[in-house]
Amino acid sequence: MIKIAPSILAADPLNLERETRRMMEAGCDWLHVDVMDAHFVPNMAFSPDTVRRLKEVSTVPLDVHLMMDNPEKYLDLFLDAGADCLTIHAEIEGDLSAMLREIRRRGGMAGLALKPGTGIWTAERLIPETDLLLVMTVEPGFGGQPLNRSMLRKISTLREMGYRGEIEADGGIREDNLQDLIDAGLSVAVMGTGLYRSEDPAAMMARLHAMG
Repeated sequence: MIKIAPSILAADPLNLERETRRMMEAGCDWLHVDVMDAHFVPNMAFSPDTVRRLKEVSTVPLDVHLMMDNPEKYLDLFLDAGADCLTIHAEIEGDLSAMLREIRRRGGMAGLALKPGTGIWTAERLIPETDLLLVMTVEPGFGGQPLNRSMLRKISTLREMGYRGEIEADGGIREDNLQDLIDAGLSVAVMGTGLYRSEDPAAMMARLHAMG
């Protein structure tokens, strides 16, 4: 069954606990936390303190996506705060292999994210060291962008290569395009605005889970 991970970037920032509980009560599988440093992407959001407070109320895994330069300086901070899955970007400088191994050593799921313009070959040597590959289906940094449908091929190619870990997508995913992503091999869908603005998120979540 597809896992649904609501992105707290789309939640009401003045009512984050209420929004988090609402998504969990609706039946979400994970909570997705985008961390942005205003350098790697032109936006800023969330911190280890946010993750720590979410961990106090969350009954589902926290899926933390580090859209930042020099994430090696912050791995321990986010893992100590309660990140269950920690994802770094393939495009950053530094020893990606060592970072992924450290996340695993600390007991977390190790994730590697690919921007739309980043080829699979960039991640190929690192695939054995990952538990999750995050295929960005929009340019990272801001919500509300439309799905880049050419990324479906990237997902299906990863499955054709034999990747058995989680394949996650983030950006522009809606109820009317999720089935295509599932058919390509997606196992975790990050969703934002549509879920948080739904008048009945539990009914919507049930429909999404029924897709696959």
